[in-house]
Amino acid sequence: MKISRREALGTMAVAAAGLWVAPSTGGAEEPAKAAPFEVPALPYGFDALEPHLDAETMRIHHDKHHAAYVARLNEAVAAAPVLAGRTVEELVGGLERVPESVRTAVRNHGGGHLNHTLFWASMKPGGGGVPAGRLASEIAAAFGSQESFVERFTAAALGVFGSGWAWLAVGARGELAIEATANQDSPLAAGRRPLLGLDVWEHAYYLRYQNRRAEYVKAWWNVVDWTAVAARLGPARA
Repeated sequence: MKISRREALGTMAVAAAGLWVAPSTGGAEEPAKAAPFEVPALPYGFDALEPHLDAETMRIHHDKHHAAYVARLNEAVAAAPVLAGRTVEELVGGLERVPESVRTAVRNHGGGHLNHTLFWASMKPGGGGVPAGRLASEIAAAFGSQESFVERFTAAALGVFGSGWAWLAVGARGELAIEATANQDSPLAAGRRPLLGLDVWEHAYYLRYQNRRAEYVKAWWNVVDWTAVAARLGPARA
């Protein structure tokens, strides 16, 4: 079928404007592939942890910071096809098996994704208090009492220089331990399984608490979900 010069010029003008869409070939379009990692939805509203953690910080922390870690992790995995299909736990727990070209990116952004996923799931509205059952007994055995555990964990959180995390983790021999890591490093990279983690990067608290990290840590104990923490104890030793 012939088209007129006017029609041809019109088509060229539309194409030059970036609006032209190629005609359909009639074939089925290939579905877009989903990214291997996604930001998990919060199990509560942004304002659900008020007044201890403010809604705006939670929104930015989850929708901006966590999302950025996931995006960069997906870029790293896409650049190293050998990593396809591995879970974030396998990536962070097996950094020596990650190609050197993307190892730092996986360490930082994979750790960021893993750490924040556990962080959101370790809090709940109306949380706080003290653990019960087996977890309570093991904390008392390991640290002397719940009060002593809180003091030592708080000291670890306040002792982080710059950005990082404080953790309650299960060690290689099944023992409970408190530790701190820098940046987005996870205990998992050293063979320990995290049960509870506290983010002490400034973006986790600065809008409400500014440089008063101690106030943030004290407030955070009021939202800890001890039921979720206790549920991780058995699998961590499996």
